[in-house]
Amino acid sequence: MVQEQAKRERRLAKWGEAVAVALAERDAVVSDCEQRAGRALRSLIEEEGMSTQEALVWCGGGTLTGREVYRLIRGVVDEDEGGPGGDGDQGEAGSGEDQGEEHGEDSREVAPDSAGPAERTPG
Repeated sequence: MVQEQAKRERRLAKWGEAVAVALAERDAVVSDCEQRAGRALRSLIEEEGMSTQEALVWCGGGTLTGREVYRLIRGVVDEDEGGPGGDGDQGEAGSGEDQGEEHGEDSREVAPDSAGPAERTPG
């Protein structure tokens, strides 16, 4: 009986480890994809001068919300900075100075106010 219990515990530990490893791998892939999306969104908004709403349209309409765009951009880890957000906050402020205050304000106002279902169909 003790031997059977020990075998079972080893099997359970093996399966538990397999789950933990698979979830860690998934999290790493999701993080990588979100970094790439955040960088691309930042480029649309900062380098191309788009508002958040315009970027949402270019990204497929109902696939993202303004809040998610803001979250993805803020989560970008810059290679030279090594921390989340890097220059994301500075970049947004810089975009307002470089392309007029109206653009910078628009980018910030859209994200926090876009929590509802109406945001799913930008227009």
